[in-house]
Amino acid sequence: MSTAYQPRFKTKYRTEVAPALHKEFSYGNVMQIPRLTKIVLNTTTKDVVQNSKLLDVLVDELTTIAGQKAVMTRARRSVANFKLREGVGLGARVTLRGDRMWEFFDRLVSLSMPRIRDFRGINGRAFDGRGNFSLGLTEQIIFPEIDYDKVNRINGMNITFVTTATSDEEGRALLTKLGMPFSK
Repeated sequence: MSTAYQPRFKTKYRTEVAPALHKEFSYGNVMQIPRLTKIVLNTTTKDVVQNSKLLDVLVDELTTIAGQKAVMTRARRSVANFKLREGVGLGARVTLRGDRMWEFFDRLVSLSMPRIRDFRGINGRAFDGRGNFSLGLTEQIIFPEIDYDKVNRINGMNITFVTTATSDEEGRALLTKLGMPFSK
C-alpha cells in the first residue's frame, strides 16, 4: 500500500498544530482554526529602470527560489521624478499555494533562516491586524537554490504569509507552532 507524498509541514499542521490551536483558542468549529492559505514572494529594484536586463535576472532568481514561474510586475503609473513610465517592468512576484507553499515554508524555516548572518529571530511586529505576516529579507543568497558564484547583485525580497486567522494573536500562534523563529 503506497500513500501519496505529503509535505512534512503540512502533516505537522494537521497532526500537531491544528489540534493545539483548537485547544488553545477553544474554537466551536474546526473551520475556525487558522491555517496558512498562501505565501507571496515579491522583489523589485530601482536599477531596473536603467538596465532592463536586471528584470530577467530577478524573474529567474525568484523562479528558482519558489520552484514556480515568477511573474513580472509593471509600474501602474508614470512618475517623472523617478524616470518611470507606466507599464515598465519593475520587479517580479510569485504566489505559492498548496504543497509548493508548504515546501517553501519548510525550506525557509529549516534551511534559509539559519544561514542569515547574526540571526537572532524575526521581529514579530509585522502583522497587519488580520493575522497576516510580512517578512523582509535583505539578501536572496540565503536560499540554497541560488548559486553564490553566479549572483551579480544582492537583492532583497518581501515574503507575505497569508492566513485565515482573524487576529494577530491567532496568526502569531499559528506561525510560532509551525516553527517560525520569532525573537523573544
